[in-house]
Amino acid sequence: MIRIVLCAVVVFVLQVSAFAAGGGRPELRAMLGQMLLVGFRGAELSDDASILRDIREHDLGGVILFDRDVQLRTVGRNIQSPAQVRALSARLQAAARTPLFIAVDQEGGRARRLREDAGFPFSPSARAMGQSSPDATWQEGERTGRLLAGLGINLDFAPVADVDVNPASPAIGALERSFSADPETVAAHAGAFSRGLLSRGVLPCLKHFPGHGSAMADSHLGLTDISRTWSPAELIPYERLIPLGVSPLIMCGHLFLERFDADHPATLSPAVLTGLLRERLGFTGVIVSDDMQMRAITAHYGLEEAVLRAVEAGVDILVFGNNLDYDPDIVPKAVDILVRGVDSGRLSRQRIEASFDRIRKAKALLAAPSGAMREAAGDRS
Repeated sequence: MIRIVLCAVVVFVLQVSAFAAGGGRPELRAMLGQMLLVGFRGAELSDDASILRDIREHDLGGVILFDRDVQLRTVGRNIQSPAQVRALSARLQAAARTPLFIAVDQEGGRARRLREDAGFPFSPSARAMGQSSPDATWQEGERTGRLLAGLGINLDFAPVADVDVNPASPAIGALERSFSADPETVAAHAGAFSRGLLSRGVLPCLKHFPGHGSAMADSHLGLTDISRTWSPAELIPYERLIPLGVSPLIMCGHLFLERFDADHPATLSPAVLTGLLRERLGFTGVIVSDDMQMRAITAHYGLEEAVLRAVEAGVDILVFGNNLDYDPDIVPKAVDILVRGVDSGRLSRQRIEASFDRIRKAKALLAAPSGAMREAAGDRS
């Protein structure tokens, strides 16, 4: 097992280095494949598994692992034990021509996929971490990064940068996913956790822009309108952390905020993603969607329109968790939608190349954690 994992690590580093170096533009469909990150079923994979097909034939950019299958109401979907996850990660990377993001939601507390009953160590909630010092939160981030890196997981959809405006918020406050009701404290702890992950070669992803902490509803279940509860103070964590470069990825939430866009949720809004996040706040990294199969999107938009609007708005990576709903062909369907968008002139090739470049730069960090990544982490060695 150790030899297999070490070989996979060597291959992965070589793949990342080659990917980062460029060497000419890949064809359009390969660039579009890099813009997708999907979930799949299976703790072990047969050679004909659809996810391996997607990696080999569509140059899929990333996968996300879950411990539970929401639709089937079963446990052990992708995560059953440390040894099993290491083998699964190695199998996925071995199928890839270009390096995969292998992602997980490992925030801590109730929001974690790696649990004690499967042999993983306990990790505290963001709220619990927020009551300690940022240095202690850095240590938790470092411990989480060490755990994930040892499993072949290189992207953590954490930390949450939401401000705990509403402690009863069903998706954030009620689950203790926010560090604090004070935005400066959130910034300090989210930055510390991010640096801890980076110190172990794992990329963090701040979420859920522009702020989910005041929401009265859960976007998994339907439209989440924060127009009456949101305040500009919820941008403070992003205002503090973006200039520091501690998170090369930011996830947007399916949040409707009328003051910026009276028609569309943030994921589909050029005003929020391009105008606010990129132009006003100066974020140059990768914008990741929340799960495009959440009811906040699927109840109001068809697949084709949602995919095209998200990319038009500024999303670089479209996430399909394939857990609320399951479609083994979601990758070829999404690639075909994007190809039609380019062929029709609705999306320009330059727009696709811009996302591809941002993804390539983020993945390049994985090849040299002793360089730019450690600098962003605030090297403590």
